[in-house]
Amino acid sequence: MKPLAITDARIIDPARGIDTTADILIADRTIAAIGRPEIPSDAMRIDAGGLVAAPGLVDAGVFKSEPAAFLAGGITRTLLMPDQSPVIDDPALAERAQRIGKPHVWVHPLAAATRGLAGTELAEVALMKAAGAVAIATGRRQIASAAVMYRLLQYAAAFDLVTVVHAEDAALTEGAEATTGETATRLGLASAPAIAEAVAIARDVRLAEAAGARLHIHQVTTAEGLDVIRTARLRGARITCGTAPAYLLLNDEAVTGYRTFTRLSPPLRSEDDRRALLGGLADGTIDCLTSAHDPRGQDEKRLPFAHATPGMSGAETLLALAISAGENAGVPLARLIAMMSATPAAIFGVPGGNLGEGAPADIVLFDPGAPWRIAASKFVSAGDNTPFDGLPVQGRVKWTVKGGEIAFAG
Repeated sequence: MKPLAITDARIIDPARGIDTTADILIADRTIAAIGRPEIPSDAMRIDAGGLVAAPGLVDAGVFKSEPAAFLAGGITRTLLMPDQSPVIDDPALAERAQRIGKPHVWVHPLAAATRGLAGTELAEVALMKAAGAVAIATGRRQIASAAVMYRLLQYAAAFDLVTVVHAEDAALTEGAEATTGETATRLGLASAPAIAEAVAIARDVRLAEAAGARLHIHQVTTAEGLDVIRTARLRGARITCGTAPAYLLLNDEAVTGYRTFTRLSPPLRSEDDRRALLGGLADGTIDCLTSAHDPRGQDEKRLPFAHATPGMSGAETLLALAISAGENAGVPLARLIAMMSATPAAIFGVPGGNLGEGAPADIVLFDPGAPWRIAASKFVSAGDNTPFDGLPVQGRVKWTVKGGEIAFAG
C-alpha cells in the first residue's frame, strides 16, 4: 500500500487528550506519525483543512451489518447484536459474523446469552468467546427469569465478559406499543409504564453485583433508569450504559399520527425523560452513544402502528444527530467523539478508538459545521426508516479511512 497523508486536520483524539491541528502519516495500515512528519513523495494526500480527524467510530450495538452504511457514517467497527438469522449462539456463527464487513468494517459479534435468545438455556459463551465474541447480550428482550440471569452473570464474570442487556421488564412490556402517557392514551395505543426500564435495571444490577460481573445497559431511556445507574455506581457496581440519539432528540409526541417510523424499542419516552437524558449526557452518566442501527423495509413499516416492526436506520445519521444532542446538552465535541470511539472500545476491549502512533489507521474526517438535510431516500442502507427524514442537521462525514485505505469519500 502507498502511504497516506492527511494534512492540516484538526485532530481530536480523546483517548490521549489531544485537540490540535497537524498532519497524520499512515503507513502499513497503521498511524506512523502525527505532527509535521516528512511526507514521502509517493504518498496519497487528503487536504483536510477545515475538517476534524477523529478515531473511526465504534458503534456499540447494531442489529444488522451494513458495511456501506457504516462507512458513510464514519463507523469502522461495530458490535453486532446476536439477534440475527440464525441467532449468534454457536461458535461457527460468531466466526461467520466477523467476516461480514471485512476488510473495511470490522464486526465484533456479541454472543447470545441463551440458546435461540429464548431466555431459558445458557448458550456456549466460552466457546463463542474463543471464536471471537467480545461480550454477551440478551438481544432485543430481557431474560425474564432472575435465576437464569444470575447464572448467566456468574458465567460472564468467570470469563471476564461484559453482559449487554435490554432494560425493559418483560412482564410489564408484553404487548406494549408505546410508553404509558397522554400520547398513548389519546391514540389508543397499548402501552407500558416507563418504570419498566428502572425495574429491569435495578434487578440486573443487583444480580451483577452479587455475581461480580460487568453489566452494560445497551440503551437507557428514562430519568428513573439513570437514577438507578447513578445509585448503583455509588455502591461500586461495574455498570456502564449507552443510548441512541433518538431518545435525546425526540419524545413520545413524535408518534402522533401513528408515524410507524417512530416506533422504536424501547419506545420513545416523555419530554421529562428526554430532558433527563440530556442531563445524563452532560454529567457523564451515559457512557456511549450508539446508532442502534436496526433498518426495516417498507413492508415492515408501512403497516398499522400495532403491527409495524420497531427499529430505525441509524448508522448514517449517528454523528450528525450526536452533534445536535451534544449542542442541546452543552457537551463538547471531544467528549461526544469519545462516547462513539474511545469509550466503547475500552468497555468492550476492541482495538481502535485512538490515533496514537502504531494504532490501526481507522479515521473519520468530517466537517462539524457542514449543514445538510437528512434524506432517507438517499440512504445507503437497505432500510430508509428514520424518524428524522427531512431534518436539517450539521456535521457531515467527508472521508472514512479504514486500515489506511480510503473506504468512503462523500
